[in-house]
Amino acid sequence: MSDNIIQLNEDLIKNNLKDLVRSSVEETLNALLDHEADELVNAERYERSGDRKGYRSGHYERNFSTTSGNVKLRVPKLKGIQFETAIIERYKRRECSVEEALIEMYLAGVSVRRVEDITEALWGTKVSPGTISNLNKKAYGHIEQWRQRPLLEEYPYVYVDGIYLKRSWGGEIQNVSVLVAIGVNRHGYREIIGAAEGMKEDKESWKNFFVGLKERGLKGVRLIIGDKCLGMLETIPEVFPDAKYQRCTVHFYRNIFRVTPKNKMRSVTLMLKAIHAQESKEAAREKAASVAAKLREMKLSAAAKKVEESVDETLTYMDFPTEHWTRIRTNNVTERINREIKRRTKAIGAFPDGNSALMLVCARLRYVAASAWGTKRYLNMEHLFQMELMQQHSAS
Repeated sequence: MSDNIIQLNEDLIKNNLKDLVRSSVEETLNALLDHEADELVNAERYERSGDRKGYRSGHYERNFSTTSGNVKLRVPKLKGIQFETAIIERYKRRECSVEEALIEMYLAGVSVRRVEDITEALWGTKVSPGTISNLNKKAYGHIEQWRQRPLLEEYPYVYVDGIYLKRSWGGEIQNVSVLVAIGVNRHGYREIIGAAEGMKEDKESWKNFFVGLKERGLKGVRLIIGDKCLGMLETIPEVFPDAKYQRCTVHFYRNIFRVTPKNKMRSVTLMLKAIHAQESKEAAREKAASVAAKLREMKLSAAAKKVEESVDETLTYMDFPTEHWTRIRTNNVTERINREIKRRTKAIGAFPDGNSALMLVCARLRYVAASAWGTKRYLNMEHLFQMELMQQHSAS
């Protein structure tokens, strides 16, 4: 019985069928292209006609990816008329959608190898690392355009921070800083308004950063919120003389915790929070004085000194509407941004140069800005404008 059984080579049959289908698709598409060319010219090849609108001039070949595999299109070249075809237009749209998808995958933190696997699964064709690299360069061009865009609105509140990454420098691994600015516009929405390489966050870096923001149109700044950095503090009055500075209260607490024993951390935390729970700046100053005295009684003179010397720069937010206090006294608005950047750059290790670090950070910033983060209103700015209007009336 076994001698009468016909055995089939399934792989061979599948391959032959696939080749047959691909050949049929290629033949059909090329016939459609020739037919569309005839309709555009309004005459068949070699036909003499007074209604002729153009002439054929041979063909050019281009690859076209289909679900049946790659085929070669013989696209007609025409003289005296532009060849437009629905097939090619669909191909262009497909190219754009694939390109956008690849860029989105890259910005979302998908590895190059994973992108190759995904494209092969979706489109039947594996995109080469070179193609992905070229798309990344294109994405960098878009990102740089976004980074340098004009700032057309007022941003009353501006949060600034420095993000440290690893960079190869002369054979050594060193820190490189990327300075980031987040603004809250007149309508109360958050927007990432600036990012630049800052080296070591010195005065020159901060000044170049702020001047760059101002040259792009940053105006209407009432308050700048950030950690205490001498270079930044020296630069703010020079570039934005009308803006006030608010030191992040969370960073202020952390600075005091450095000189606080662990067994006294909880009580010190409650004391510090009590300062910023007061209803006015005067009451907060009085509370700070009592906290400093209490710290000295607890033999924490270093912590008491820090409170006395620095508490005032953490109380600037009290000059603004009470409805805004909880969101303008800290730099927490940058916390999610920092987590996103660190997650994206963790697998990179050390960057080859500062620009590659900046571009990848900006890619992540742009990605986050386009999410719900940038579309939800963060503050009701009418409270600020009403307060300023009342102050103007009382002054006059």
